[in-house]
Amino acid sequence: MNQKTVLRIAAGVSGISGIIILIGVIYPIVSYNTTYGKNFSELVSPLNENPVAQTKVAGATSADNTTANDFTRASNWFVGGAKSTDFNASKIQHFTISIPALKIDNATVTIGGEDLNESLIQYPGTALPGRPGNTAIFGHSILPIFYNPKNYISIFSLLPSLKKGDEINIEYDGISYVYKVETMFEVMPTDIQVLDQDYSDSFVTLVTCVPPGHPNDPKRLIVRARVVPPKN
Repeated sequence: MNQKTVLRIAAGVSGISGIIILIGVIYPIVSYNTTYGKNFSELVSPLNENPVAQTKVAGATSADNTTANDFTRASNWFVGGAKSTDFNASKIQHFTISIPALKIDNATVTIGGEDLNESLIQYPGTALPGRPGNTAIFGHSILPIFYNPKNYISIFSLLPSLKKGDEINIEYDGISYVYKVETMFEVMPTDIQVLDQDYSDSFVTLVTCVPPGHPNDPKRLIVRARVVPPKN
């Protein structure tokens, strides 16, 4: 086999590999929009033509905006929301969450931190589990093909596949709470009001970026569940 033939084969293999990788990146985004996106029709704000611009800090340098677009930091998920100093409290607490439908078992939720590489993160100022109000929990997502329920960088990649009635189990302060999903919808990163408190009952709100694996993460998926009253 001469050198030209080897080069042609190598070029062909590289081309095919490139196409496979491209399909692997684009398909999950298209699939999300066709399979799940139509189900989450409640979009609080219209989709901005340049979603990245919404997350950039006015007057910030390029280096600052690179940091602002680091979605492994929970403080970057909503414009005008809690700052990094609000997340990073001096006293750190933890509780666990399980979502059977996603095979998530006793995942750690941190109160007083913001590193989504290390755990799920509770949004500061939201209610503690089991208390009246809204417990907001952020979790990272990547391309669904890399989903691993034990890896916090991919833990919420399949969150869009949840359905109404699915259970969310939380263990906090020695007490078990069962929540059931009631509604799912998308919002823009500027729609911070979805984290407001509703004291009529105990709610949990799960939040991730969608479409999973999208380089600019233009929207946030909101999964809201209500506590199931304990049986007498």
